[in-house]
Amino acid sequence: MDLKDQIAIVTGAGQGIGRASALALADVGADLVVVDINERTLAETKDAVKAKGRRVHAIRADLGSVADIDRMVAESLAAFSRIDILVNNAAVTRRAYIMDLTEEDWDRIHRVNAKGVFFCLQRVAREMIPRRSGRIINIASVAGKGFPGTSNAIYAASKGAVISLTKTAAQQLGPHNINVNSVCPGIVRTALYEEIVKVMSKTEGLSIEAVEERAVAGVPLRRANEPEDIADMVVFLASPRARNITGQSYNVDGGLIPD
Repeated sequence: MDLKDQIAIVTGAGQGIGRASALALADVGADLVVVDINERTLAETKDAVKAKGRRVHAIRADLGSVADIDRMVAESLAAFSRIDILVNNAAVTRRAYIMDLTEEDWDRIHRVNAKGVFFCLQRVAREMIPRRSGRIINIASVAGKGFPGTSNAIYAASKGAVISLTKTAAQQLGPHNINVNSVCPGIVRTALYEEIVKVMSKTEGLSIEAVEERAVAGVPLRRANEPEDIADMVVFLASPRARNITGQSYNVDGGLIPD
């Protein structure tokens, strides 16, 4: 899967799926724009990409802000002149029961997970359309397909929006030779996952080990994803081997949701 000299933007690249995706793309030859709101983790990802011998430009940005998204695209073009791949990964959540969620939760989660994903896609697609080339990979979730173990209902709604956006964007951008797909991770061992496990352990009076064992008990393969499992699918969808795939939402979940 040779992506030599392709230019990829990865949002939420400071850790977890975003960092793994950036490094996996670098491994197959892509040059990177890595974007995150956390300067420390962003710098770590930048250094890791650079260590692989690829060009990399880091941008601190709040992906819930359209002004920051516009700046992200402008800086990316200034650094590399074009954008070939977008990995639309930045997201937020918290563990909460449906009746405990607030308007503030709705606004915070949808601001990044739905609004941010849409405007990243739109702004990058504007640059891809004249070149008649591009691949956009949105990171959704099995939560958007009804996984009952979702962190919360608002998060599930935001990821359902990403799945629907993927389908419509693929239809409307297809005539411009732009592929749009989404990846729907199941349980992934990230910093966000660890925080959710800690909350569940505290609220339910269980050990962290017991919470983790229960989480994977319903996974047919009996294991959680590592971020690299999601990154492998991202690389495939970004590659020429996926040139005739668009409008799809692929589960990477060990069989958690049969779809």
